[in-house]
Amino acid sequence: MSKSFRQGQILKLIRAKSIGTQEELAQELKKLGVAATQVTLSRDIRDLGLAKTPEGYRQITPSETGPHLPTLAAEFLQDVRLAQNLVVLKTSPGHANSVAVALDDEEWAEVVGTLAGDDTIVVIAPDNATAETVRAKFLAMIERAG
Repeated sequence: MSKSFRQGQILKLIRAKSIGTQEELAQELKKLGVAATQVTLSRDIRDLGLAKTPEGYRQITPSETGPHLPTLAAEFLQDVRLAQNLVVLKTSPGHANSVAVALDDEEWAEVVGTLAGDDTIVVIAPDNATAETVRAKFLAMIERAG
């Protein structure tokens, strides 16, 4: 298991539930098929900038991401199309990646993942109805900016 994958699973876990000890974290990771020693978890906690709070571990030093999604969408988004459980976003050439990163940083519960090329982003939703909700959110975002 790679360090990057393990740390991604740690972030996913602490965002989803209250985890107050390294032992709890190790148990939750084990349920996901990710083995980690106490030493490894300590290093991961430090690398990720996690701190123990009354609500459990939280990321205190998130990475700086740049412009937020509404700003990027207003400037670069040209079209929003629906294809079953996929939302296809068309951007100005060269800007799909930055819009996709901003969307990923938003951590929308409706979005399973994104794929970005030069001017196209595929947003994956779990089902058709959720994809329609994602499309509506983008259209509302563009309308507010315009």
